[in-house]
Amino acid sequence: MTDQFSDCYDHPRWWNRAFADETRPEADFIRAAADRYCDFPVRSILEPACGGGRQVVELARRGFDVTAFDLNATAVGFTRRALRRRKLAAEVFVADMCRFTEFLPNTADTRFDVAHCFVNSFRHLTTETAAAEHLNSVARVLRPGGLYLLGLHLLPPDAVEYDCERWTLQHRRTRLTTTFRVLNFDRRRRLEIVRFSLRVRSPRQDLRLRSDHTLRIYRADQMRSLLKKVPDLRLRDVFDFCYDIQEPLRLDDRLGDAVLVLQKPIQST
Repeated sequence: MTDQFSDCYDHPRWWNRAFADETRPEADFIRAAADRYCDFPVRSILEPACGGGRQVVELARRGFDVTAFDLNATAVGFTRRALRRRKLAAEVFVADMCRFTEFLPNTADTRFDVAHCFVNSFRHLTTETAAAEHLNSVARVLRPGGLYLLGLHLLPPDAVEYDCERWTLQHRRTRLTTTFRVLNFDRRRRLEIVRFSLRVRSPRQDLRLRSDHTLRIYRADQMRSLLKKVPDLRLRDVFDFCYDIQEPLRLDDRLGDAVLVLQKPIQST
């Protein structure tokens, strides 16, 4: 059976499988960052743009109190079912990245120890205003000293603008090929259009999924400029997608894959 070019995000099972190898390293990094930067026991975790809930399930399995949201109702439903199958608990709801605080229970009293958002979800916020609004919203619901771990691709000045990345995973008799291709790139407007494609092949199906998304472009200096607009989140350290907590890096033009460790000051502004 072939399904020609359904939206990738409406098939969270396969989207999760495409990034399955990243789940444990990401979760280990969250734990390591909490141990390194927080002077209190970390229990509560918030995940904006959780997608199909890879990290929701993993962190709930590790004993954390997890709250997560995503704009895609199909992905939220998939995550809730995955939790139920494993007899795990987490609060998961539909919301966007800028207007989610109203859905939190007892918002005035909600304070998370750590929030995280990896694999470029932040870049779906295509304006400076939306990006700053999201960061300020996260800061409001973090406890003093809490962390926001933010992962995204940066644009080094000499980077190839039109790029293509592809990888294939084999799970039993199912072969999954993921392709990221840049379709359009506008350095002046700081926007690129990226096509995400998944092809799932097994003896019983040949499923083709495809989504085109507009993402905001960030150089290192542009990220620094944005963070100046969010005084309640201060940059502590930067890592890359190797997630090696022992190897902090510099936020400069040499960095392409960035994981920012942002911390809410003990004395918030």
